[in-house]
Amino acid sequence: MHALSHGSTSTPTTIAVPPALSLPVIEAAFPRRLHPYWPKLQRETRAWLLEKRLMTPEKVEEYADGLCYTDLMAGYYLGAPDEVLQAIADYSAWFFVWDDRHDRDIVHGRPDAWRRLKDLLHNALDRPGDHLGHQDPVVAGLADSVRRLHAFLPDTWNARFARHFHAVIEAYDREFHNRTEGIVPTVEEYLELRRLTFAHWIWTDLLEPSAGYELPDAVRKNPAYRKPALLSQEFAAWYNDLCSLPKEIAGNEVHNLGISLVTHEGMTLEEAIADVRRRVEECISEFLDAEQEALRFADRLDDGTVGGKEMSAAVRACVGNMRNWFSSVYWFHHESGRYRVDSWDDRSTPPYVDNATEGEK
Repeated sequence: MHALSHGSTSTPTTIAVPPALSLPVIEAAFPRRLHPYWPKLQRETRAWLLEKRLMTPEKVEEYADGLCYTDLMAGYYLGAPDEVLQAIADYSAWFFVWDDRHDRDIVHGRPDAWRRLKDLLHNALDRPGDHLGHQDPVVAGLADSVRRLHAFLPDTWNARFARHFHAVIEAYDREFHNRTEGIVPTVEEYLELRRLTFAHWIWTDLLEPSAGYELPDAVRKNPAYRKPALLSQEFAAWYNDLCSLPKEIAGNEVHNLGISLVTHEGMTLEEAIADVRRRVEECISEFLDAEQEALRFADRLDDGTVGGKEMSAAVRACVGNMRNWFSSVYWFHHESGRYRVDSWDDRSTPPYVDNATEGEK
């Protein structure tokens, strides 16, 4: 199936979506838009990756734009002030680099290096100002990202973001152990862990600075808000599993919903792919219902007061961006060079990573 989409150029391009990954409902009912700041966002994030030494100049030149990391965020956090979107996009690019570092530490058998990095990231998250000049670019990059993200909303939001990201770091540690030991988690174990390694609540938290409003617990934890938030993230995580399955099989991965279904549910690979796709499609249909309930919830929050009106508008903005996540994630997987395994010289080694076999970055 072909569809019109924005690529990493100023002109929209026609992207061919493989039939097995095609979701006509996304293409029809979830129109894609990009934040108007996007062209500058791409340039600034590329410069930030260089400045923070998160990718070599050669890798940035050859791969940064084609990986489409900024496109993903520019299609999600619409309405965000430019400086908020820039901080989120840089943090997202950092997250991908960290994910690759984690992968290479596993592939090259560097458990001590990973443990040191894990501890440093926890420290940088709690005290970003103390780690801005750290010699490890991954530590310094997180510190810079957190310091900037902390500037937009009150300390209560900052503490929640840190709490959620501490849990993500620990989930990456569990994934390190599973992959090192060759342990394929059960489906239920995997789904629970995936919500953390995909950072469901981090991307949901970041809806709030994009809307310029910290939502109170009573709103965030209300099922009318929480359900569409979770569904948007589950869609993204499971669609990622569907698209990245060839890459992860080639790299002897154990963390993919399809791999858990084959290992623990006795499915063939074809059956597992069909099951993951079914789950993805159910997320979409359930979201469409949950979205309507969330908008009714937003209406009820507008009680005629100034505060009620502001809160209602913020919830509407957040729910609107939950919707944007579907199209942004969908097109990202077909535009980004991150998943084009068939074009790599070695299907188990992404060309955009630092694949040094000794030492640390």
